[in-house]
Amino acid sequence: MQDWIKIGHMNDIPRLGARTVQTAKGDVAVFRTSDDDIFALFNRCPHKGGPLSEGIVSGHVVVCPLHSWTIDLETGQATAPDKGCTRPVESKVVDGQVWLKLETAKKVAHG
Repeated sequence: MQDWIKIGHMNDIPRLGARTVQTAKGDVAVFRTSDDDIFALFNRCPHKGGPLSEGIVSGHVVVCPLHSWTIDLETGQATAPDKGCTRPVESKVVDGQVWLKLETAKKVAHG
């Protein structure tokens, strides 16, 4: 099951930077562009698993710090000529608060 989870205020993420959120499925990098768009991707480059959260944000791509692959922040796709994809995470901003749609534990009724 997936639920929207509030992770903090947009201003907690620097422009052209990222913050990392730990989840049961792995770390998610949450990026803020220069025009204040928010994107979230699993924090592993499809090339060699580099930490995308440590990369440089330019426009709507992030440059992996290990081998300079560029990853589209919206789709998670590597840009040509590179090939591969990291999984995007649905995100939204409501009243300045950043929300991610993340998998949560199933709720079990006891009785």
